[in-house]
Amino acid sequence: MRVTKVSTLRQCAVCERTLLLGERSVRFSPDEGAELVHVCPLCQETAIEHGWLKEGAPTQPTIAGDRRRRRRGFVELLGLSRSNGDTIAPPDPILRRLSEEEVSILEAADLFNASTYRRTVGGIAKSLGEAHASIVPLSGVSRELAVTVAWDLSWYQYRISPESAQPVRLERRGHELDELEDGFKGWNTRVEDEGRLVPEIARI
Repeated sequence: MRVTKVSTLRQCAVCERTLLLGERSVRFSPDEGAELVHVCPLCQETAIEHGWLKEGAPTQPTIAGDRRRRRRGFVELLGLSRSNGDTIAPPDPILRRLSEEEVSILEAADLFNASTYRRTVGGIAKSLGEAHASIVPLSGVSRELAVTVAWDLSWYQYRISPESAQPVRLERRGHELDELEDGFKGWNTRVEDEGRLVPEIARI
């Protein structure tokens, strides 16, 4: 009798690299109750930092609770609470329904603020000072957005892919603002302490 070996390709949900045959991986759930995905050894620390639940771990570990607090940044972006969690009254209530594009911009800022890139931007800002920033939806059906953070001496651009296992990634960087297309220089976002992005949404 002939035995046929069937191999299944596995892919790391963080770096999207195809795992080698025999390479050990750990399964994580991006959200409580979500389907388990494979994560390679190099990306396990990143998965934990983002609050992914490791297979076999308690259902409510400390890091997961911290991630849930960060994800509530959508409310903070509207000026409803301080970064320390204290609830405050909004200085000027939003008097209209947000458009689909405005909601996607707020969600993109929330994803960026929950990523490790926020600390990178915060560290650069301590050296280079106040930054300009924009969040721009990209054309196509993928619902991706571009986050651009710029100073006089350098700029960084990140791609936000809400449906991806790795929703925030560095796309490109440069030194001269002239290298950026004009569409990315409509500065519609503030860069606050520790690199936190706050879109400037009109309230009326």
